[in-house]
Amino acid sequence: MTDEHADRIAFIRAHATVESPPLTPELKLWLAKEATELWEATEEFLAEKGLPPPFWAFAWAGGQALARFALDRPQIVKGKRVLDFGAGCGMVAIAALIAGAKDALAADLDEFAAASAILNGTENGVTPRAFAGDATTLAPADFDVILAADVCYDRRQADPATAWLRQAANAGTEVYIGDPGRRYFPDEGLEPLADYDIPTPVALEQYPITPTRVWRLTAS
Repeated sequence: MTDEHADRIAFIRAHATVESPPLTPELKLWLAKEATELWEATEEFLAEKGLPPPFWAFAWAGGQALARFALDRPQIVKGKRVLDFGAGCGMVAIAALIAGAKDALAADLDEFAAASAILNGTENGVTPRAFAGDATTLAPADFDVILAADVCYDRRQADPATAWLRQAANAGTEVYIGDPGRRYFPDEGLEPLADYDIPTPVALEQYPITPTRVWRLTAS
């Protein structure tokens, strides 16, 4: 473990607590107990270092839905190579491994997210791999299944992410997306598979219950 990775793990432990998301009570994750307080404290600290906001500290609605979907339908990941695209805390990769995935890579731009995924994997007795970088630089052929949650909240991210995910689907990779109606979510080439009503902090999602859907991205 490098000094930088150890420092990130220590930072996460200092600013989060082990919690179970409402939709996946079987998972244990290092998350913000008070959303607004942790967000403000860590965002200021991270901004001083030129690092992104702490998206890794929250179990976002799309991620909860996709994790629940994988746990309830293990056949979609069992024995397969899985990519958790835009992984955040890594909960989807962790759920995939618990459901029997051969391998799961948690990919996120943020190095703190990569550290969070590894730490959370340890809490749940599984070992996801972590990649801190642009997931669209990865080769879709290296994965049998791609799970992407909450990646359409910002156009600068949503457009290239959606294009890459479509490329993967067209090449034969199974692509599943968890989304609560983010602004830049694509409106075509999608098959609805499951719906969830997820309790969420109002500070994060505006409403105490956030309807969220899991989709399969179809080949075009």
